[in-house]
Amino acid sequence: MKKKVLFLCTHNSARSQMAEGLLNHYYGDLYEAKSAGVEVSHVNPFAIEVLKEIGIDISHHYSKHANQFIGERFDYIITVCDHAREHCPYFPGGKRYIHRSFKDPSTVQGTEEEKREAFRKTRDEIKKWIDENFGKNEEIEPEKIGEVFIVNPK
Repeated sequence: MKKKVLFLCTHNSARSQMAEGLLNHYYGDLYEAKSAGVEVSHVNPFAIEVLKEIGIDISHHYSKHANQFIGERFDYIITVCDHAREHCPYFPGGKRYIHRSFKDPSTVQGTEEEKREAFRKTRDEIKKWIDENFGKNEEIEPEKIGEVFIVNPK
Protein backbone atom coordinates (compact mmCIF):
# COMPACT_ATOMS: atom_id res chain seq x y z
CA MET A 1 0.00 0.00 0.00
CA LYS A 2 1.31 3.43 -0.93
CA LYS A 3 2.10 5.90 1.82
CA LYS A 4 0.23 9.19 1.56
CA VAL A 5 2.08 12.51 1.72
CA LEU A 6 0.68 16.04 1.92
CA PHE A 7 3.03 18.91 1.10
CA LEU A 8 1.90 22.22 2.62
CA CYS A 9 3.04 25.70 1.62
CA THR A 10 1.68 29.22 1.76
CA HIS A 11 -0.07 29.56 -1.62
CA ASN A 12 0.30 26.06 -3.11
CA SER A 13 1.77 27.71 -6.18
CA ALA A 14 5.43 26.66 -6.42
CA ARG A 15 7.34 24.66 -3.78
CA SER A 16 4.54 22.35 -2.68
CA GLN A 17 3.40 21.86 -6.29
CA MET A 18 6.92 20.95 -7.39
CA ALA A 19 7.34 18.58 -4.43
CA GLU A 20 4.06 16.84 -5.26
CA GLY A 21 5.04 16.45 -8.90
CA LEU A 22 8.55 15.23 -8.11
CA LEU A 23 7.51 12.66 -5.49
CA ASN A 24 4.71 11.27 -7.65
CA HIS A 25 6.95 11.10 -10.72
CA TYR A 26 10.01 9.47 -9.17
CA TYR A 27 8.48 7.47 -6.32
CA GLY A 28 4.82 7.12 -7.29
CA ASP A 29 5.04 3.36 -6.87
CA LEU A 30 5.67 3.90 -3.14
CA TYR A 31 3.96 7.21 -2.33
CA GLU A 32 0.86 9.17 -3.26
CA ALA A 33 1.63 12.87 -2.91
CA LYS A 34 -0.80 15.77 -2.76
CA SER A 35 -0.23 19.43 -2.04
CA ALA A 36 -2.14 22.34 -0.57
CA GLY A 37 -1.70 25.82 0.81
CA VAL A 38 -2.85 27.83 3.78
CA GLU A 39 -4.05 30.29 1.11
CA VAL A 40 -5.10 29.60 -2.48
CA SER A 41 -3.68 31.29 -5.57
CA HIS A 42 -2.57 29.66 -8.84
CA VAL A 43 0.22 27.34 -9.94
CA ASN A 44 3.16 29.49 -10.93
CA PRO A 45 3.95 29.10 -14.66
CA PHE A 46 7.67 28.85 -13.87
CA ALA A 47 6.99 25.82 -11.63
CA ILE A 48 5.18 24.15 -14.53
CA GLU A 49 7.96 25.09 -16.94
CA VAL A 50 10.95 23.89 -14.90
CA LEU A 51 9.32 20.56 -14.12
CA LYS A 52 8.48 20.12 -17.80
CA GLU A 53 12.21 20.57 -18.52
CA ILE A 54 12.85 17.31 -16.65
CA GLY A 55 9.88 15.45 -18.12
CA ILE A 56 7.24 16.08 -15.43
CA ASP A 57 3.88 17.55 -16.42
CA ILE A 58 2.07 19.45 -13.66
CA SER A 59 0.12 21.67 -16.05
CA HIS A 60 -3.10 20.02 -14.82
CA HIS A 61 -2.35 20.92 -11.19
CA TYR A 62 -4.33 23.65 -9.48
CA SER A 63 -3.91 25.50 -6.18
CA LYS A 64 -5.79 23.82 -3.32
CA HIS A 65 -6.57 24.97 0.21
CA ALA A 66 -5.44 22.73 3.07
CA ASN A 67 -9.02 22.54 4.31
CA GLN A 68 -9.82 20.46 1.22
CA PHE A 69 -7.91 17.56 2.80
CA ILE A 70 -9.34 17.68 6.32
CA GLY A 71 -10.64 14.23 7.10
CA GLU A 72 -8.06 12.44 4.94
CA ARG A 73 -5.35 10.37 6.60
CA PHE A 74 -1.71 11.03 5.66
CA ASP A 75 1.44 9.19 6.64
CA TYR A 76 3.45 12.40 6.31
CA ILE A 77 2.48 16.06 6.48
CA ILE A 78 5.42 18.09 5.19
CA THR A 79 5.58 21.87 5.42
CA VAL A 80 7.96 23.28 2.82
CA CYS A 81 7.94 26.88 4.04
CA ASP A 82 8.11 28.57 7.42
CA HIS A 83 4.82 30.42 6.93
CA ALA A 84 2.90 27.15 6.48
CA ARG A 85 4.56 25.64 9.54
CA GLU A 86 3.60 28.66 11.64
CA HIS A 87 0.01 28.79 10.37
CA CYS A 88 -0.58 25.07 10.17
CA PRO A 89 1.62 23.44 12.86
CA TYR A 90 -0.87 20.60 13.21
CA PHE A 91 -3.01 19.13 10.48
CA PRO A 92 -5.65 16.61 11.52
CA GLY A 93 -5.09 13.20 10.01
CA GLY A 94 -1.30 13.23 9.92
CA LYS A 95 0.83 10.47 11.43
CA ARG A 96 4.15 12.30 11.14
CA TYR A 97 4.92 15.96 10.71
CA ILE A 98 8.09 17.12 9.01
CA HIS A 99 9.27 20.64 8.25
CA ARG A 100 11.80 21.35 5.52
CA SER A 101 11.82 24.93 4.35
CA PHE A 102 12.89 25.78 0.80
CA LYS A 103 13.56 29.29 -0.52
CA ASP A 104 10.53 30.72 -2.31
CA PRO A 105 11.60 31.19 -5.94
CA SER A 106 8.57 33.36 -6.69
CA THR A 107 10.06 36.17 -4.58
CA VAL A 108 13.10 36.53 -6.83
CA GLN A 109 13.24 39.82 -8.70
CA GLY A 110 15.02 40.09 -12.01
CA THR A 111 14.83 39.04 -15.62
CA GLU A 112 12.69 36.14 -16.81
CA GLU A 113 15.81 34.00 -17.01
CA GLU A 114 16.89 34.93 -13.46
CA LYS A 115 13.44 33.98 -12.19
CA ARG A 116 13.49 30.72 -14.17
CA GLU A 117 16.92 29.93 -12.72
CA ALA A 118 15.59 30.50 -9.17
CA PHE A 119 12.82 27.97 -9.87
CA ARG A 120 15.35 25.48 -11.26
CA LYS A 121 17.47 25.85 -8.13
CA THR A 122 14.50 25.26 -5.82
CA ARG A 123 13.34 22.34 -8.00
CA ASP A 124 16.76 20.73 -7.75
CA GLU A 125 16.96 21.27 -3.98
CA ILE A 126 13.54 19.69 -3.48
CA LYS A 127 14.44 16.76 -5.75
CA LYS A 128 17.68 16.14 -3.88
CA TRP A 129 15.85 16.20 -0.53
CA ILE A 130 13.15 13.85 -1.83
CA ASP A 131 15.75 11.45 -3.25
CA GLU A 132 17.67 11.41 0.04
CA ASN A 133 14.60 10.87 2.21
CA PHE A 134 11.98 9.05 0.14
CA GLY A 135 14.19 7.12 -2.27
CA LYS A 136 15.26 4.50 0.26
CA ASN A 137 11.81 2.89 0.67
CA GLU A 138 12.15 2.88 4.43
CA GLU A 139 10.41 4.69 7.26
CA ILE A 140 11.48 8.32 7.24
CA GLU A 141 13.03 9.25 10.55
CA PRO A 142 12.88 12.99 11.24
CA GLU A 143 16.22 12.75 13.03
CA LYS A 144 17.84 11.74 9.70
CA ILE A 145 16.31 14.71 7.91
CA GLY A 146 17.94 17.15 10.31
CA GLU A 147 15.13 19.69 10.27
CA VAL A 148 12.52 20.92 12.73
CA PHE A 149 9.81 18.32 13.15
CA ILE A 150 6.86 17.30 15.25
CA VAL A 151 6.12 13.61 15.57
CA ASN A 152 2.64 12.40 16.48
CA PRO A 153 1.38 15.50 18.31
CA LYS A 154 -1.21 14.84 20.99
